[in-house]
Parts: sequence; structure tokens; C-alpha cells
Amino acid sequence: VTEDLVRRRAEHNNCEIFSLEEISLHQQEIEKLEHLDKWCRDLKILYLQNNLIPKIENVGRLKKLEYLNVALNNIERIENLEGCEELKKLDLTANFIGELSSIASLKCNIHLKELFLVGNPCTEFEGYRQFVVATLHQLKYLDSKEIERSERIKALQNYPEVKWKIREQEQAYLLKRAREKEEAQRRMQERKDKKQEQMDSKLGFDSPDSAQEKPNQAEGDGEQERCRIAENDEEVRRFWEEPTPYTPESRLETHRYIEEKRRAKDNIRESKKREKPPWTLVTAEGKVLNVNVPKLHFSLKDDEENNQIILDLAVYRHLDTSLLDVDVQPTYIRVLVKGKPFQLVLPEEVKPDSSFAKRSQTTGHLVVTMPKAKEIILAKQKVSASIKHSDCNTQQKTTRRSGQVERLEVDPSKYSFPDVTKIIQERERTGQGPIKLQPQKVTEVKK
Repeated sequence: VTEDLVRRRAEHNNCEIFSLEEISLHQQEIEKLEHLDKWCRDLKILYLQNNLIPKIENVGRLKKLEYLNVALNNIERIENLEGCEELKKLDLTANFIGELSSIASLKCNIHLKELFLVGNPCTEFEGYRQFVVATLHQLKYLDSKEIERSERIKALQNYPEVKWKIREQEQAYLLKRAREKEEAQRRMQERKDKKQEQMDSKLGFDSPDSAQEKPNQAEGDGEQERCRIAENDEEVRRFWEEPTPYTPESRLETHRYIEEKRRAKDNIRESKKREKPPWTLVTAEGKVLNVNVPKLHFSLKDDEENNQIILDLAVYRHLDTSLLDVDVQPTYIRVLVKGKPFQLVLPEEVKPDSSFAKRSQTTGHLVVTMPKAKEIILAKQKVSASIKHSDCNTQQKTTRRSGQVERLEVDPSKYSFPDVTKIIQERERTGQGPIKLQPQKVTEVKK
């Protein structure tokens, strides 16, 4: 039990442990119950099920504790609960309690109403329930079954006889437990000796003489590695198939074995990470390779209209931009996505100084725009000629519709204001007045 573990489990109390009233420390592989009586003096509910606790201890100062759950642990005796004055419910399901007479220590807990002993060896004793009912007068429920008044009276009548039977069965169980402990120690010593032999053989295999022969035995090393893996698998299968008694020692041994295998796998994984060769981006001859380690989708577009190349790299939408590193070279582009390289050879030479990169606000893709190093002027002339041609077409269409070609050709900048005098002159020149007022001029022209 560590302070960090307790604070993490006290999130509902803003990680404050001094005023904590309820905490759950189940399935934390705890092997010793400690510190809680000093850090959490106000605890009322304590969950410690499915751990490896061998003994009830360091809870006597929890005066306000009302419910203690230590089911699925390695507890063999009920003790050290006299100080829990407010204890109302005690769950000892699936432990290894064989000393049934140890429940006499619960007589001081006058508020204790519920007790669970299901799954313990003591429940198989003859007269188990009668003994508990007669010993603990304050109990209301035993193993979820209510204790009736008639049952208690009957248990008290037969108490001396039941108590004698229980003590006999306890003695037999304690002798059996002593043999189991000796067997567990013997098996543990055999495992240690076997492990030491394997270590010695491995050290002998890795001696300097054998190290000189290794360069010439690559295939042999691979075969030995396969044999070692097969032996390891066989050892694991043998361990799990070997029948063992269900004891605190076997349960602890299983836990240690699982922990050992997990650490070995972690070490192998770490060593593989360290031994991982670097990615080959450029060959020894100087040839740049196409690499896509992050396995991202991409598209490379040749924008001839703007004389540039556009790379659209589908990076993850929620990826932080600080985890991207873009390097544009004249002949290739390299992007590091969380340290993993993406490299692409470009079809044409580009200008690295004029290139720029940005993230799409909708998709999050990385868009890199790279202007080409070779400028093409013809493409721009074609574009301008086409624009002029389209402008002429539009002008012709508008002139046909309006029918006023001369006015459209006049430059409007030269005539910012209307010229009234010219309008009058045009009228004098074109219009000769009413016909009936000029009969003489017409006749003179005829003469």
C-alpha cells in the first residue's frame, strides 16, 4: 500500500486522504496491509478483496470503520479487529481460515451484525455454524442467512460438545497445513535450483570462446533460439498443468510466476526496441528511397497552371502539429510523423526556400506546396491569351446585343463629362430643320 496508490483511488475525494471515508483497493496485488490506520483515520468502508494479504493488521485504529471486505485473500486467522469499535459487516469469503476458534476475537465488536466465511476450510468442519452462532451472540446474519432465536438457543445448548469437535478438527487441519507448507518450500527450492542451472548453462553458452564462433554460426543461433522458445513454452504448459493444492503458498507462487513472465516479456520488448535498426532513407550510393513508415495515405499533384507540386499527406486529424517535422529538398521531401519518416522522391526539382506547409482546418491533412525550380513562361502566355480571347468574345456578344459599336470603342477616360457644344454642332450638321421652311435652298441645289 503506497501513498500514490491511495491518492489515485481517492479521486472522488479530490485526492485528499486524511478525510477519506471510503476507498477501494481491490485487485492491486497487495501483499501487506499497512499505513491505512495512519493516513485514513476516518475510513468507514474499506474494500481489499482479491489481493494477497496474509494477515489482518494495522486496522485497529480505524474507530469509525463499519464495513471491511477482505475476500479472496490469503488470511488464515481472524485477529487484530478489536479496535474497530463500529464494525458492522465483515467479509472473509474465500480465504484460508482454518482456526475457527479465532472468531472469539470478534466478541469485542458488539456492533457486528453480518459475517461471511463462505469458501474457507473452516466451513467444512462439523458443527461450524452452531459454533459461530453460539460464540458470537451479536450476529444477525451468517453467510447471508439470518440467525433465528431458536437456532441460537439450540446452539448454546450443544456448545460444549460442538466446541470439543471443532478443536479436534482444527488440530487435524493445522497438521495438514504444516505438511503443505513443507511441500511448498520444497517445490520453491526445486524451482530456484532449476533456474540457477539454466542461468549457469546460459552463461556457459555465452562464454568468450563461444562468442568467437558466433559469426560463423548464424543458422545455428537461429535454431537454438527456436529451441529455447519451445522449451519456454513447454515449461509454461507444465507449470499450468501440474496439479497443486489450493493453498496460500500456491496462490502466491502463481502470482510470482505470472509477474516473472510479464517482466521477462517486458525486457524482451524493450531490448527489441533498443536493437531495432534505423530506417534506411538514403542508400550508400546516394539514392533517395521512397519510405512510408507511418503508413499514411497521400496524394501528389502536379499543378501545371501555377507551376508547382502539391503533396497532401493524410496525417491524423487530432495529431499535434508539434509532432510533425517537414524537410523539403530540391529532389525529395521528408516528413517525420511522431518520429516515423515519410519520404517521397519528387518528379521535378523544386525550390525549398519558396515551399510552405500548412494543416487543413477541415481534415487535418498536411498540405505542402513546392514551386518548381524551372519556370515556364509559355504557360502564362497561353493563359493570358485565352483570357484576352474570352474578353473579346464577351465584348462582341455585348456589342451585338446593344448595336452601338462606336460608343463601346470610345475610351471613357477621355470623356469624363458630357460636351454640350459638340452635341449642338452635331444637331446643326445633321438636322436641317423642318422641310417646309427650306424650299428655296432645295431648288437652288437643283439649278
